[in-house]
Amino acid sequence: MVEYIMQHWWTIWAVVAMVCLIMEMSSGDFYITCFGVGALVALVASLFAVPLWAQVIVFAVFSVLSIFFLRPHLVALMHRGSDERLSNAQAIIGRVGEVSETVKAGGYGRVKLDGDDWKAQTDWAEDLPVGAKVRIVGMDSIIVKVEPENI
Repeated sequence: MVEYIMQHWWTIWAVVAMVCLIMEMSSGDFYITCFGVGALVALVASLFAVPLWAQVIVFAVFSVLSIFFLRPHLVALMHRGSDERLSNAQAIIGRVGEVSETVKAGGYGRVKLDGDDWKAQTDWAEDLPVGAKVRIVGMDSIIVKVEPENI
């Protein structure tokens, strides 16, 4: 058995690569993928009867190179189309909610959006009555700034 493994290191490298790719599914940060790439390159080296110590060096070198050169491209590909990832709170700007407690002119009230009740402020000249549709135009900490939707 030991002799078989010594002659077929490619199977060990294939198992390491598969385990890395399976583990990557739970992490999503592409670091483990880089070790999988290193294992695949070491697998190719083992097919050319490279000694084990050299295969380990190939694995380490290509894993590190993948972290520096491959991972940034994978992360950029994953987040393509959005330069800035918005938090849940920032993502509500521009959305329409409903007044749940009268928002006083130049003062405060409450707005309901997606089941959440937000403290709201307006610079509008008139009160915004309960049931009015309002657009969220900004945030100041946890207070949303609103204006009537139909302006």
